[in-house]
Amino acid sequence: MLDGAGWHQLRQADIPSNITLVPLPPYSPELNPVERVWLYLRERFLSLRLLDDTEAIVDACCKAWNDLADEPGRLQSLCAYPWIMRVAS
Repeated sequence: MLDGAGWHQLRQADIPSNITLVPLPPYSPELNPVERVWLYLRERFLSLRLLDDTEAIVDACCKAWNDLADEPGRLQSLCAYPWIMRVAS
């Protein structure tokens, strides 16, 4: 699945015949599970903070990701939409 990012708009790419690229509709966060991950990280770890510099931003993001990874089952709970579970099984 491809979101609307510019780098996903390749005109000529060598796509293997066993892979189908599917573009997402313009605004469809329910079809792009990573949107819920970013929302969770922003709400839980990254919002309402003033960071001094780029290094502090990177450190805060790394800590947020590691904190998320330390929560068993959290990533699955954020990304396991019913339609994904049906497709994956």
